[in-house]
Formats: sequence, structure tokens, C-alpha cells
Amino acid sequence: MHPIALAGFLYLGAFVGLGLFALERKITGRGRKGGVADKRVASLNKKDLPWLAAATIAGGVLGPISLMAGLARTSGYSASLLLNLEGVATALIAVRFFKEEAPRRLWLALGVMTAAGVCLTWDPGLGRFNITGPLLITLAMVCWGLDNNFTRNISDKDPVQIAGIKGLFAGAISLSLVVVLGINLTITIQTGYALLVGALCYGLSLVLFIKALQRLGAFRAGAFFSLVPFIGVAVSLIVLREPLGIAMFWACLLMVVGVWLIITEKHAHAHRHERLMHFHSHTHGDLHHFHPHPEAIEVPHSHEHTHEAADHIHGHWPDIHHRHEH
Repeated sequence: MHPIALAGFLYLGAFVGLGLFALERKITGRGRKGGVADKRVASLNKKDLPWLAAATIAGGVLGPISLMAGLARTSGYSASLLLNLEGVATALIAVRFFKEEAPRRLWLALGVMTAAGVCLTWDPGLGRFNITGPLLITLAMVCWGLDNNFTRNISDKDPVQIAGIKGLFAGAISLSLVVVLGINLTITIQTGYALLVGALCYGLSLVLFIKALQRLGAFRAGAFFSLVPFIGVAVSLIVLREPLGIAMFWACLLMVVGVWLIITEKHAHAHRHERLMHFHSHTHGDLHHFHPHPEAIEVPHSHEHTHEAADHIHGHWPDIHHRHEH
């Protein structure tokens, strides 16, 4: 299947899968408990649309097309490990443009992962670096790094709604490009496979990732994503029967070191919360939501609420309530 067509069907599958889930959620009335009017999730509003549009173009159109083209020019395990560069791109953008804090160990981790990515560009059969495929995949990771940071700014809203809208427009734009460019498009069983992969591996995973962005911030959510490619490596070795070379061994070792540095990070200091009023999904089991309700609410819900100014010390990441500068 042509890379642009495949990218379109993957995101269209995400839209279809999440659309069915949203319909089921509406029909069954999930999100309410005991007649409480609060919704479980907050919906998008007009000020969120520019961020959603930018995320859709970068991560829903440019990123997938670059990835599909790169996959056709490199091995499955190399492509899987190169996905770690999404964390590098996300981190650089988060720190440089969105003022997230990053300690030295995280920079060290990202440096190690970058070195692993360089190892994966080595082609032992040709005795030289083969950069075309890895370069396209790296471009995709930059696009998704932008996507992660744009989505982080609306991650307090309904992740199903965000991912569904993104899937619809990204899929429609990519498939429109197929028509405009005159690319032959035949509906086969492969199309069904692409839709199914899109529903699960794009739609469901994107919803979970948006939830992580809300709680961790773009830098750390992107860094934790570095765990995922190792599953891709294992599958490529078992299913695709791809050979394991010396470059792959060193790349895996470097990636393991990088991931260990990330998941063992701890961050705590005295910090101040200024008075804030906002609207997002939350529970009352953390250190930041003490406002009263007419009756007890234990499930996640959303409404406009106020946080009074507070000073305290606890372990935290740059989630929606901890985006202070250092």
C-alpha cells in the first residue's frame, strides 16, 4: 500500500474505532453516577482548536507519511528503536519553547538514545551509513515531537474527542492527497487490516498518551514512550525473522541505559501554586482538589473549579498543575 494511503487509513481507523467507543459511552450514559450532572471529561472549546489543528497537521499528516516512507527503507527493528528519537524531539521542544524543566539525568538519557539511533543507521552489508530510511523516520519523530507538545496544551480535555477529531481530519487529508496525486487506491483486505491497526495502535494508544501528557508533561511522557519500541524490536525478530547484528546489540544496550535513567528519575521541591480557575477532568484524591460538592463524588468528573494559592513540597512532574519554572 502506498505510504500516504496507509497513513490515511490508519488515522481513519482511529476515528472509526473511537467514534464507536464515544457512541457506546453516550448510549450507556457512562460518566454519570447517582444522577450527578458533572461529566467525566471536559470537552474542547474554541481556544483549543488552534492547538488541535497544529497537532493534526504535524502528527496526523506529516509524521505518519514520513514514517510509512521510512519503514519501506529500513528494517523493522531499526525503525522500532528509532522511535525513541520522538522522546528526544519532544524534550527539546518542551524545554526550549514550552519551558518544561529537565534535569541532567534526562538529558543524559536522551543523549544515550540519540547515540543508539546513530548505531541503527549503520548498514553492515554495505559497510556504510544508510541514512535515507532513518532520516525519514527521524523527520516523523520531529513531527510527533511537535504534536506531543501541541497536544499537551489541550490534554486536560476529553482524550477520546481529541484523538477522534484528529483521526478524522488526518485521515481525510491524507486520503485527499492520494486522490490529488493520482495514486492508485484499491480497497482490499489490507485496507481492513490498516483500519484495525489504526483503531487500536493509533486510536487507543493516542487516548492513553494524551492522559499521560496531562499527568506527566510532554518531556516525560515522550521519554516514557521510549519503552514502547522494544516491543517492536521483539516482534520484528520473532515475526519478521530479521537478523540481529552487532550494531543492533549496542543500540539495544544504549536504549536500555537511557530508559533506566528516565524511569528512575525523582523530582521534588518546595513550590507555590498561584490561585487558578480552570476546567478539566479530575478526582479529589490528590493534593490539589479540595473544593466542595453538593454530594460526594469519587469518580473522575469535570467542571470549572478554583484552586486557592498554596505552598507545599511533594514529588511531582510537570502535569497540568505543575508547569512552574525552575
